[in-house]
Amino acid sequence: MDMNQYLSMFIDESNDHLQSLNENMLQLEGSPEDLGIVQVIFRSAHTLKGMAATMGFEDLASLTHKMENVLDLVRNEKLKMQDFIFDTLFKSLDALENMVQDITGGGEGKADVSSIVASLQAIESGEWTGGTAPVAEVNQSSSTVTPSAVELDEFQYSVLDQSIAEGHRVLYIEVLVSEQSQLKGVRAYMVFDLLERSGEIVKSFPTVQDIEQEKFERSFSLYYITTKEAQELEKGIMSISEIESAKVIQLDQETLQQMTNQAAATAEVEAAPVPAPVDASPESDSSSKEEPKKLAATKTAPKQAAAPSRTIRVDIERLDVLMNLFSELLIDRSRLEQLASETGNNDLSDTVAHLSRVSTDLQNIVLKLRMVPVDTVFNRFPRMIRDLAKTLDKKIDLVITGAETELDRTVIDEIGDPLVHLLRNAVDHGVESIAERVAAGKPELGTVNLRAFHSGNHVFIEIEDDGKGIYRDNLLRTAVKRGVVTEEQGAKMSDDEVNQLLFAPGFSTADKISDISGRGVGLDVVKSKITSLGGNVTIHSTPGKGTNFSVQLPLTLSIIAAMLVRLGSEKYAVPLSSIVETAIVQREQVRNIHGNKMITFRESLIPYLSLSEVFGVPDFNDADEQETEIVVIRKGERLAAVAVEEFIGQSEIVLKSMGTYLPAIEGISGATILGDGQVALILDPNAFIK
Repeated sequence: MDMNQYLSMFIDESNDHLQSLNENMLQLEGSPEDLGIVQVIFRSAHTLKGMAATMGFEDLASLTHKMENVLDLVRNEKLKMQDFIFDTLFKSLDALENMVQDITGGGEGKADVSSIVASLQAIESGEWTGGTAPVAEVNQSSSTVTPSAVELDEFQYSVLDQSIAEGHRVLYIEVLVSEQSQLKGVRAYMVFDLLERSGEIVKSFPTVQDIEQEKFERSFSLYYITTKEAQELEKGIMSISEIESAKVIQLDQETLQQMTNQAAATAEVEAAPVPAPVDASPESDSSSKEEPKKLAATKTAPKQAAAPSRTIRVDIERLDVLMNLFSELLIDRSRLEQLASETGNNDLSDTVAHLSRVSTDLQNIVLKLRMVPVDTVFNRFPRMIRDLAKTLDKKIDLVITGAETELDRTVIDEIGDPLVHLLRNAVDHGVESIAERVAAGKPELGTVNLRAFHSGNHVFIEIEDDGKGIYRDNLLRTAVKRGVVTEEQGAKMSDDEVNQLLFAPGFSTADKISDISGRGVGLDVVKSKITSLGGNVTIHSTPGKGTNFSVQLPLTLSIIAAMLVRLGSEKYAVPLSSIVETAIVQREQVRNIHGNKMITFRESLIPYLSLSEVFGVPDFNDADEQETEIVVIRKGERLAAVAVEEFIGQSEIVLKSMGTYLPAIEGISGATILGDGQVALILDPNAFIK
């Protein structure tokens, strides 16, 4: 069978299980006595092992199986969770994630995990580095399962019968595990592994899942198809340690039929209903005769079908295609609206108006399809913070709120790395060491808050720590030393402007830069990435109390609301999310201060930019105008006024890339096609404010 068709499904589901394992391991670390969590972890590991084995990724399946062995001891109360065990299991999860990433990249999922396997085996045997593992006493029931013939269904019987007819050997095997064995599930797995190398197991009693979960006493039995001799297999099974006995019987068609009939009769007796006690009164005779039938009907009634799943997996490329097709529809809608207004045909106008309403509803649905909860990014951070805290010998509590907040998938794909860097900075340089916190009168446990929430057409993500905060003097001293600013410039800067120096390339306040982070090292890259997404990041800090990094992001990058403006024969679009307001200014209001044009806006001076001068538009010069329309744009806390010739109006536009043929143009983030077919350039307000 070609497994490639299932590869993408395997990768998706493996990532889901690995995420579940990480989350539940963190939860178990907080409540190590909760066996319910252990059961959930065991099931995820078991499912992942089965999927990997089916797909042929043996290294992944083997490592997961070793994890299962340890977890099995824990859930059966033969082993207590301790730090060394947690660390080893987390290392195992890291190795599994690397294997899955290798498979995603086209590899075979192979890795050298011998050291991790050795640690898992040491834990399993009780010879781990942390001392002898505490093993509880094994409670063996005096009654053992006597494996009578295994009941076969019609299909299984026909498979065995046909195999005998074709000359294959059909064997009935009974295996008894030693009474002293504390890992009977492992011994059973070794028997199954041996048999599956040279044949096929058709049916076992108990089921394979029950055997792997040690839901049996000491013995199990199975039907097996092979080409090997019975004596050879019996010898191989007995070579496995802690196997007390193995009985291998070769069956012919007659013996198979007899054993099947015997198993069916035994099952029928076991399933027979217990009659209700019969009342001696004559009135109850008829009802008591019918009662066994009612009980039997209840016994064999089929279970109610589970509710069907209401979700499906959709390839993201299909959503991208859908979005592109809808974008074209949106352009045609604008064209139809313009034609309808020009012709003055009422019927056409009504039809176009209805089309506009329907397409608006469709637009909302398409956008919602692309929206993904930020939880898909946030869910990897608890594990990261846990590892960082152990490395730095700090106590950190990561509090996540608003994980259900949704963002466009294209934004989600890009925002992960910047958030990782900001969180690592908060843990490394924001939260103090335990000794420093105690000396400052703070609790030993530091807190890092990760919040997400909607505000207008934006999503805000905040990383806030209760650490030592940012001290202005220290920051300025380092900035002057690095040559970022002069002492005179620093003295005139506000606290917010000083904090923004952290985003200067190569800037750092750390005396010793660690491999975890250095506050400021790489923060310029963080800001560049967020800015490229149409977002912004600001810093607020209180010395001695903590720091807050606030990241502002657009809800979507595909369809945006914009103000259309004219400049000569050209049209431009300014994103509404960046516009503070529009206004008209008189020529005499524009002032020249130290060679820079400025205007007064709400009792403060802001820069004045001429769009015709920036882009060199030849057929328009706003210097000749007595009054000029302006668009006041914002980048974080900074404002600027951009002069244009004329306002056209608001419109929803489709953001199109400029392609690879044109070089990057400063001040232009893309283009859109208007209703009349004309191309309008989309301005990047962030480029106008330095």
